[in-house]
Amino acid sequence: MNFSETLQTNPIFGLVARKAHQLNVRAYVIGGFVRDLLLKRPSKDIDIVCLGSGIDLAEAVGREAGVPVSVFKNFGTAMLKTSLTDENDVWEVEFVGARKESYRAESRKPIVEDGSLEDDQNRRDFTINAMGISLNQADFGELIDPFDGLADLRRKLIKTPLDPDITFSDDPLRMMRAIRFATQLNFDIDPDTFDAIIRMNERIDIVSKERITDELNKIILSAKPSYGFRLLDAAGLLQRFFPDFVALKGAEFVEGKGHKDNFFHTLQVLDNVAAQSNDLWLRWAAVLHDIAKPATKRFDKRVGWTFHGHEDLGARMTPGIFRSLKLPLNEKMRFVQKLVKLHLRPIALVKEQITDSALRRLLFDAGEDLEALMTLCRADITSKNYEKVQKHLRNFERVEQKLYDLEERDKLRSFQPVITGELIMETFGLQPSREVGNIKVIIREAILDGKVANTMEEAFPFMLEIGRQHGFTPVAR
Repeated sequence: MNFSETLQTNPIFGLVARKAHQLNVRAYVIGGFVRDLLLKRPSKDIDIVCLGSGIDLAEAVGREAGVPVSVFKNFGTAMLKTSLTDENDVWEVEFVGARKESYRAESRKPIVEDGSLEDDQNRRDFTINAMGISLNQADFGELIDPFDGLADLRRKLIKTPLDPDITFSDDPLRMMRAIRFATQLNFDIDPDTFDAIIRMNERIDIVSKERITDELNKIILSAKPSYGFRLLDAAGLLQRFFPDFVALKGAEFVEGKGHKDNFFHTLQVLDNVAAQSNDLWLRWAAVLHDIAKPATKRFDKRVGWTFHGHEDLGARMTPGIFRSLKLPLNEKMRFVQKLVKLHLRPIALVKEQITDSALRRLLFDAGEDLEALMTLCRADITSKNYEKVQKHLRNFERVEQKLYDLEERDKLRSFQPVITGELIMETFGLQPSREVGNIKVIIREAILDGKVANTMEEAFPFMLEIGRQHGFTPVAR
């Protein structure tokens, strides 16, 4: 199979080929770019392997292309970004000399030596990532496929090129990558390869949480993330780095009353959100929305199983889970925490008579994240009974419309009470204190309940009355 015509459409390959010839080294495109070319998937990342110095080749290419080269001498690699034909069409090209690797049991950092193209392909993680294309004059564009990766692409199969026990023992992160590729590409994992992941799953413990979570995030961002979670669970990997999620598994029945399996319910919610949004953090809110159900599960003989307060406990658990998985403890975490805490509120409003007060409170609490919350809540309506789901969705749409109508009227997402803490302190001659906060909360609640308009004409006299009830007298001005 020859790709010379395809490669010639992008001048970067001709440039690399010329410079390799001038330096008297053999060069090859290898790995993910070749895989994606065969799958007709867009890819802007090119890995070049040469039988010689990858750094020298990169610098020669960079000089002619007129672009800077980033050199990583400790790793023997170099990288450049170029847009030879279109300044908006940027390609990232990484260069490395062919190498062979060996590993120690306690580390996934390899001992690296110079090697042949065969050595370099042997160290690749999967057959579909071990294919190369020659950039040499004698056989430019020829596919080099020692492990029959092309056949595995056609069979939609993830398979290691060598003994999977050795592959995963050497670099345990490859177990996560196998599941990530299977999820992203909708491929199966070769049975022998998957059995090896099961046998070797404890080796994941030597991998940093940052690297594990990077792969997990890519699974979560895939078109159907539930597939990846099911594979992680079946392989025994999920339990090792995310036991809180595995704890959702199982459905109990007492006196004929049962509850849904919250593991599979959560995966359905995650897939539902994935169908609506590419936002990683909204998807994380789906992952965590019921995370506290195991801890709050109780059986009541009258009503069956309950999970009272799981939304509040789940919100409190969120920072700890983010910290454990080395996820950011910033506004991204606070966004997820907020949605976990609020995810029951819109659904609880699905009644014939919905008060403006309840709607105002939800609008105030959700603020700018209302659309994300409503997407999560809509995704949370799951059942095997199609008609039941459609009925709940119709009711939910009615609540949504009421919310947006009220928001249009009251502008509550940017709601700020006209009575501030500073005004309360100035009026009554107070210092910052709990009493000031209490008065402020009472005024805010009265506005949200519709008892007082959010205007100075109505809210200021109301503040004076509340202050008097707390024993404060306005100071003379």
